[in-house]
Amino acid sequence: MRTRPFRLRIGRRRTHQQPEEATVAQGQQVRARRVYEDPERGDGTRVLVDRIWPRGLSKEKAALDEWCKAVAPSTALRRWYGHDPEKFAEFGRRYRAELRDAEHTEALRHLRELAGKRTLTLLTSTRECEISAAAVLTDILGD
Repeated sequence: MRTRPFRLRIGRRRTHQQPEEATVAQGQQVRARRVYEDPERGDGTRVLVDRIWPRGLSKEKAALDEWCKAVAPSTALRRWYGHDPEKFAEFGRRYRAELRDAEHTEALRHLRELAGKRTLTLLTSTRECEISAAAVLTDILGD
């Protein structure tokens, strides 16, 4: 079964899920998908945004254009969060704070550059894309 990507706005309560797509300059899109899903024609540039390589996935099967580890949340933040939906809003705030440091800023600038050229698909191994670091990045890049 193919799942559609979702978008969750940080800091707002939603009673339903929304598509995980953000509009960038001139109609380009940024979206989050699971790296385990088959590539789609409309994916554009496919970038893995996890710090750790997805378990059991070959590089050929992943069909990546890039692996941007530098934009991933710190190990400490990732472990604290543990993909607990109750902690997602706080995770988003902490992750945004991390993204302000020099290493993350440069990686984020690079992703903005990619998003300005064509559709950008942020890939994650997380089971629930809508509460992942990729969802936070999608929100940031869409602003």
